[in-house]
Amino acid sequence: MATTTKSNSYGSHITEAATFAQDRLEELRAIPWNNIVVGSTSDQKNGSTGITYLRHLDTQENGNLKTITITVNWVDRTNHSLRVTSAMTQ
Repeated sequence: MATTTKSNSYGSHITEAATFAQDRLEELRAIPWNNIVVGSTSDQKNGSTGITYLRHLDTQENGNLKTITITVNWVDRTNHSLRVTSAMTQ
């Protein structure tokens, strides 16, 4: 029973983390390519499960290609991390 509860909790946390990463990626896709700032930023999101997630955005440009990496970190009993990478062309 305890293992099942722990697994369900982790599943909820990873789903929230993936949603926060996808939300940020969709925000970037909605703005003009030239307005996507190259560099790094971070923010925090509070999940419905009570976990605080740190979302880190790193954008790099190479010609007409921007590589976007979003890393979401959180701690429940241990440290966890989820990384999403996408490329956008002009």
